[in-house]
Amino acid sequence: MAWRCVPQLGHILRGTYSSSRLGSTSIDIPRWVTYMPRPGDGSPRPVTLIPGDGIGPLVTGAVKQVMEAMHAPVYFETYEVHGYMTTVPAEVIESIRRNKVCIKGGLETPVGGGVSSLNVQLRKELDLYASLVNCFNLPGLPTRHENVDIVVIRENTEGEYSGLEHEVVPGVVESLKVITKFCSERIAKYAFEYAYLNNRKKVTAVHKANIMKLADGLFLESCREVATKYPGIKYNEIIVDNCCMQLVSKPEQFDVMVTPNLYGNLVANTAAGIAGGTGVMPGGNVGQDHAVFEQGASAGNVGNAKLVEQKKANPVALLLSSAMMLRHLQFPSFADRLETAVKRVIEEGEYRTKDLGGTSTTQEVVDAVISRLD
Repeated sequence: MAWRCVPQLGHILRGTYSSSRLGSTSIDIPRWVTYMPRPGDGSPRPVTLIPGDGIGPLVTGAVKQVMEAMHAPVYFETYEVHGYMTTVPAEVIESIRRNKVCIKGGLETPVGGGVSSLNVQLRKELDLYASLVNCFNLPGLPTRHENVDIVVIRENTEGEYSGLEHEVVPGVVESLKVITKFCSERIAKYAFEYAYLNNRKKVTAVHKANIMKLADGLFLESCREVATKYPGIKYNEIIVDNCCMQLVSKPEQFDVMVTPNLYGNLVANTAAGIAGGTGVMPGGNVGQDHAVFEQGASAGNVGNAKLVEQKKANPVALLLSSAMMLRHLQFPSFADRLETAVKRVIEEGEYRTKDLGGTSTTQEVVDAVISRLD
């Protein structure tokens, strides 16, 4: 699903190993491995598209252009959803239930007041219990740390995001953090299964059980039980405040991280900033039956009025998220082509948006990616 998924197989399918992996020039390798689809797998698949707020229409528009240029076997059902709405329209939920897959721009969540987040509503309504954000170094994009390749897997449906708040008496508000054995076990199982399927070596559970002994203690207990079923994967634990310090000093020590809801949001955005910025990190939310793909880190996913006016939003994160979507839909060669084209644009450095040190517009980056599609 994520960037690191079967990397060597991807290179073999394309017929080369890159110089960054071998330390020399690319060499040709015969295409002796191929992907064998089932009959009918090439049929176009419907995908629900939510442009969203702010820069959302710009970056989702970029995805549509690239998909058309690749002749990818997907087509979009577009729905207007905005953060100021009180609920996600029923027809949007029905579309995602029918199509199983959605890609979306950011939805602005009002700060304070009584309006609940539509992002949280979507996750709960569709039981998208696992959030996955892949934070990694992109060749050609300078960062303070090298060899960063972290996958943050976050429980998406409970914890501090349960939405159970009330005013006890004027001036006193109670907010409940809910942790259950069921949800803790299934997110731990997903994290270890992800690590197993993607040849990852270690899973780190992030917690604050030294203070929240019952709630985070239950989360840790569930992770430990699941860990015993995967003896080939190293398991360790880290307190969330130490985790943040370790992330900014030695991020290369982390591999897969599994977290409760709130910690995962903080950790994913921190890791994204370390690895190259929120504008280039892909992600998605997945449940048993449905998946919603979006920019991996929530910081900056709506942007600001100036970015929208100048049309200079960075489309890279959502383009890579759409590659994750293509792999989820069992279209691996299309995902490889898209990821390779995006990596070439970043590595060459000619077309970059302001957040990456350039001056390019969204459309200029999109055109560069399309011109580099194999």
